[in-house]
Amino acid sequence: PGKKVLIVYAHQEPKSFNGSLLKIAVEELTKQGCSVTVSDLYAMQFEPRATRNDIVGRLHNSEAFNYGVETWEAYKRGGLSKDLVEEQKKVQEADLLIFQFPLFWFNMPAILKGWMDRVLVQGFAYDLSKAYDGGLLQDKLSLFSFTTGGGHEMYSKEGIGGDIRYVLWPMQHGIMHFCGVKVLEPHICYAPENVSEEKRKEMLTAWSQRLKTLWKEEPIDCSPEWYFK
Repeated sequence: PGKKVLIVYAHQEPKSFNGSLLKIAVEELTKQGCSVTVSDLYAMQFEPRATRNDIVGRLHNSEAFNYGVETWEAYKRGGLSKDLVEEQKKVQEADLLIFQFPLFWFNMPAILKGWMDRVLVQGFAYDLSKAYDGGLLQDKLSLFSFTTGGGHEMYSKEGIGGDIRYVLWPMQHGIMHFCGVKVLEPHICYAPENVSEEKRKEMLTAWSQRLKTLWKEEPIDCSPEWYFK
């Protein structure tokens, strides 16, 4: 009880399966006494592009624009755009970050990737001397909950898509672990569009059940072995 959760949600349709997963998470975690905030990226019309507009006021170097340097300098002087400051505040306050989305092309949707690109700036989420276990967002947990188009067997080591863990490597290790965030086992609903109504109900129930004991879970061993063994 009293834990704070940020759900970053990337789906256009509230009546979608992802929408149902979001609704269950909000209800279940709220019932536990957590305070839950949702960043509904499509509804917010969140800007995914990393541009000059993310910096308010003067540039550090107006001769040649370097997004990484400019956002780092802007962060230090409190000169990031309002939408970024708001998202960073939500991240800062959260004990747990849940990312809810459909898998697009072995990756997160562009709007969610844009959230990662723009919100997790140097100085806020990491410093080059403080990354991975030393990242700036330690003491936080994260969980990637997503749906796939292909079935489970497609995403196995022997399957045409290869092990789903290969897909998770850039998201979980390259972004979350890099920023010091601990990673819980992902929650994957395989091909909800291609299964029976019965099976879909089972998937939703499984998510609801998992959330009941989520705070007792241990993070995965976020090392290359976990992804590639």
